[in-house]
Amino acid sequence: MLMITEALLYAATLPLTGKPHRKFIRYSVNLWSRAGRCAADWAEHEEMSRKAILAATAGLKQKRTAVVLGSGLLRDVPIEVLARDFDTVVLVDLVHLASARLWLSAKFYRNVRLIERDLSGYDDLAAGREPEPLGFLRNVPYLDFVVSANLLSQIGRGVKRRHEAEAGRMPEDTVERLVSAHLTGLSGLPCRSCLVTDIAYAVIDRNGKTHEVADLLHGVLPPPAKAAWTWPVAPLGEESKDYRIEHKVMAAW
Repeated sequence: MLMITEALLYAATLPLTGKPHRKFIRYSVNLWSRAGRCAADWAEHEEMSRKAILAATAGLKQKRTAVVLGSGLLRDVPIEVLARDFDTVVLVDLVHLASARLWLSAKFYRNVRLIERDLSGYDDLAAGREPEPLGFLRNVPYLDFVVSANLLSQIGRGVKRRHEAEAGRMPEDTVERLVSAHLTGLSGLPCRSCLVTDIAYAVIDRNGKTHEVADLLHGVLPPPAKAAWTWPVAPLGEESKDYRIEHKVMAAW
């Protein structure tokens, strides 16, 4: 039954997605499926993400336009509060699943806008230009708040995969440069910003022994964290009956 639901979601999202981004629909559907299976294990992470975003908006004198980078499934974004408090909310991602679009329509959020965009900066770097993946935000009028919502490590992951597939074509430090460009773009905004990102992962067996750890930001230092927590991305049984995968998450604003 789940496979049928996934196929239907894929089919419904396909015509709503621009051709350059259709190859990413499968990843989004897989994430949607895992989020459903792991709902109980992910609940705290999603709640902590929403709380961090709301804390970052506290005390804003004006709440005209908010932009959510990496809006994804909307589970880790306090969309109800943002849509209520801001005049306009712009959701930016590679893919907006049909399920998310339907949910937004059902809520009658007339002030929510969807934008499809590659936020990695990879194409700029490939063309020999200095990457400014968040440069487009300069054209957003009345911008008062921007959040990067559990996106940065996904940029790093996607860029690393693409960089390895196109070996020799791109600079050796491509991944690091693009992770850094995102952080620089966020910190350089003329408005309040919030970063929520996973920064490391660990593979842990059922006895609690750690077998593998990795830096998800590839050596690039994030700003000092105001909040931090653990996200059980793959609990026991999700990828293996013998191990689980945990991510370390931080928020800064």
